[in-house]
Amino acid sequence: MWCPRWLPLLLLGLAAPAAGQIATPARIAVLNAEDRRAATTADLTRLRTGALGGDPQTARLAVRALARLERPALIPDILRVLDSRFADVRTEAAHAVAQAAAGLRRGAVGGPSPDSLLPTLRARLAAEEDTGVRAALAETLARLPYAEAASAGTVQQVLVELAASHGDVGDRLGVAKAFEALVRLQKGTTLTPAALDLLRSLVGVVSASHMEPLDGPSPPPAAARPVEPTRDARVRRLAMEALITAAVVDAAVVERGFADADVQVRRLAVRAAGRLRTTVVVTRALEDASPMVRFEAVRGLPALAGDDACAWTLAAAADVDSHVALQAIDQLKACGRWDQAVTRLADLAADTAALDTPRRWHQPAHALVALAFAAPARVGPLLAAHAAARNHFVRVYAARAAAAAADRATLQTLAADGNDNVVEAALEGLASVAGGDAVTSYVGALSRRGYQALRAAAIALRTCAACVEQPAIVAALRAAHDRLTAEGHDNSTDARQAIADTLTAVGAAPPTAPSARPSSGGRGRGPVAAAAAAAGPILSTVDPTIDELRRLAAPRARITVRDVGVIDVALITVEAPLTVVHLARLAERGYYTGLTIHRVVPNFVLQGGSPDANEYVGHPDHMRDEVGSWPHVRGALGISTRGRDTGDAQFFIDLVDNPRLDHEYTVFGQVITGIEVAERVLEGDVIESVQILGN
Repeated sequence: MWCPRWLPLLLLGLAAPAAGQIATPARIAVLNAEDRRAATTADLTRLRTGALGGDPQTARLAVRALARLERPALIPDILRVLDSRFADVRTEAAHAVAQAAAGLRRGAVGGPSPDSLLPTLRARLAAEEDTGVRAALAETLARLPYAEAASAGTVQQVLVELAASHGDVGDRLGVAKAFEALVRLQKGTTLTPAALDLLRSLVGVVSASHMEPLDGPSPPPAAARPVEPTRDARVRRLAMEALITAAVVDAAVVERGFADADVQVRRLAVRAAGRLRTTVVVTRALEDASPMVRFEAVRGLPALAGDDACAWTLAAAADVDSHVALQAIDQLKACGRWDQAVTRLADLAADTAALDTPRRWHQPAHALVALAFAAPARVGPLLAAHAAARNHFVRVYAARAAAAAADRATLQTLAADGNDNVVEAALEGLASVAGGDAVTSYVGALSRRGYQALRAAAIALRTCAACVEQPAIVAALRAAHDRLTAEGHDNSTDARQAIADTLTAVGAAPPTAPSARPSSGGRGRGPVAAAAAAAGPILSTVDPTIDELRRLAAPRARITVRDVGVIDVALITVEAPLTVVHLARLAERGYYTGLTIHRVVPNFVLQGGSPDANEYVGHPDHMRDEVGSWPHVRGALGISTRGRDTGDAQFFIDLVDNPRLDHEYTVFGQVITGIEVAERVLEGDVIESVQILGN
């Protein structure tokens, strides 16, 4: 069982007062105002009043709603909430300032400049007595989109001062999170010597002038505190992330990180070793007990091991962990001059008996693609069996192999396949192999149902220089666009946009009709809904009742993956109430039963919940984002999107800490048992059921 020490405390904090957290008329009114995107003066007044009211739970919901609007002009309203007597409300307000300011990165205007906010927030931080609020203020200082380069230096000074004056784990975590965000978001930031020393100390290395570890003979610097191996693991990860992003990792940091008891710190140390071209650490990591670390080591081999890279990679292709082995197989595509590698790939690809067997097809399919790059002439006798496999995932890989081997005939056959994922891969291959000479296949795909195939067809048609203003092609593009518009599904947006862009590219006027779904897909009814629709799209179809929110105040979900195991999740209704309600409804009516985990990216995420096993096909109606302060740590459940408010009920599970996703993607749950099951999931594994277990 995987259970970090902070998780029970967080879950306890959610569950204890859960029955009263959301399910009151006042709080429902706040949710509704947020859901309408505060389209009216009355909605904004409700949120402002709720944020300054005496009920802490309503205040948290209201200030979070103000933040999610991402309107910088509302920052003065949010700053007033920092005077709340409730620490949880002040914490929410601190995060809210940065979330509102994030609108500036998306083109919003108005409000105080981030640089002008720095003195105010710095003074708040100095006066704050609560650890959690200080941590939130520190992170907000780092997240603001400053225009002046000097502001980043000031923030570093503030963070160093905070670390020197406050030594508990909450402050260390806030400082580490802040530095990770600062160097990632403020491009070109150079760490000051004091900041560099601090981050090295948080990893477990003393200042640049003292290379001994903290438990060595030299005393630690004033800003450092003794490292607590368990409680500080996340601090060390974030500090390591910051050092890597800032490109200031050195050998001492790598060695200390690689010796760490925490597997994620070791993973990051191996990644850093790759940046430093430290081959010895990477090759040692191939023997690590954790597949997570071995995977990172394999990924770093091509740039480090020189002539030995293929030998190391070939050995890793026999790893007992499927993800490590598959990564090695993929990388053997660069070893075409090495007979042993080509023979191994050919032998693996020849195991056609495995192609139609769940959880056995991956190695031959991956090997075929790698072989197509390494030795295209060896692919021909094997490609036909893969292209005819019953498993559509195998046929997708066959299309990729055909593209690598420039096998146009196979690509054209697969472009007419019965599965739209296969068609998508084949069209992408044809566009690279045949260009504008395969127009018939592209136009033929415009009549398909799958949005992924339509999008690929539209993009492929841009390779056809002779297609300019050809009436038949323009008519086919317009017919496809009209059909999608008539359907009114939010999640066809990418396909519609691709078609419109292609019409422009071939010299035809793009469609002028709006691409939004019909108003019947909206949430509300009556004059308020009409006013909201006039101000912009109504993005939610969820209309929760008080009884429903009470029932789902602190629920669990059980995800059963066929032939793999069970993943139990705590759903975080207090952070993402509409997301939890929407997904619970879908689960309880069997929406997820039989769908697949169609995307598996080791050391990042796995993703599922698409009726067509594809990134572009999900629930017809988009969900609105409910970004919050729950971090994207290992085991967090998020909603997959392709831009703000484009979730289509596909979910992902963070396989490692992914701080770059924080405050960008909704977190609605946290794995409490079964993270090791998630790590064993392979592409194409079937979701047998998603059960909502109640409070």
